Amino acid sequence: MISVLQRVSQARVVVAGATIGEIGAGLLVLLCAERGDSEVQADKLLAKLLKLRIFSDAAGTMNRRVQDVGGGLLVGSQFTLAADTTGGNRPSFTNAAPPDEGRRLYDYFVQQARAAHPMVQTGEFAAHMEVHLVNDGPVTIPLRVV
Repeated sequence: MISVLQRVSQARVVVAGATIGEIGAGLLVLLCAERGDSEVQADKLLAKLLKLRIFSDAAGTMNRRVQDVGGGLLVGSQFTLAADTTGGNRPSFTNAAPPDEGRRLYDYFVQQARAAHPMVQTGEFAAHMEVHLVNDGPVTIPLRVV
């Protein structure tokens, strides 16, 4: 699985003009399941992102986890993270999981995140989403587990 984590002071997802997910301070998690991924990768990714110390402590050092700061998670699906741009000017997305498998793993990840973290909001799988965010830092971290 691939993700891009963005530390945000606020973020929201809008679909068809309506806000469907919104958090204050926390992490915007753009998530992509790749071919061959399973619940094992989803669990590893969630465990890793919940343990990442990327929030500042009193001294200004990135030493706190999202849970330590009471931050939210806003999880959105983003199959384009699997883009292969080596073969020309049009990206190939053949490395992304097929839509039904991607949806299943996305839903699983969200379910596990909600069980492990008190504030989880989501986008909508396969929808055209407008993602509004204020990147805090900015801190943007790519995260991949195999």
